[in-house]
Amino acid sequence: MVGILLLTHAPLGRAFIEAATHVFRSLPERLEAIDVLADQSTEEVRRLAQGAIARINDGSGVLVITDVMGGTPSNCTLSLCDPGTVEVIAGISLPMLLRAITYRHNTLDVAVEMALAGGQNGACRVDHRVRLSPT
Repeated sequence: MVGILLLTHAPLGRAFIEAATHVFRSLPERLEAIDVLADQSTEEVRRLAQGAIARINDGSGVLVITDVMGGTPSNCTLSLCDPGTVEVIAGISLPMLLRAITYRHNTLDVAVEMALAGGQNGACRVDHRVRLSPT
């Protein structure tokens, strides 16, 4: 199962894990968050991320999701990238995370593609004309 690491500005990672736990009604396994503090060094963040990756990788790989490209959390991911083993996506959203969790029993590549699709398809304009059919 693909591990998922959220590497975000504090307190987003923990908040996303709480939301995912609410949706799935339990804490998804092999899911961790590192909430980066304003004064935290990039070396410390990298060290914490490497430790988390080692813990949650069962050999299937790890998807690291960060909040915004160019911020300290995403800058720390550059040295973590290892194609086929550790993949990184920037721009976390709840639909992206839920898709990543749902499809992580597949390969890492599939989990990445489905997470990206969840992020893209999860953003839409909502107005009074939109009617969702009950499921």
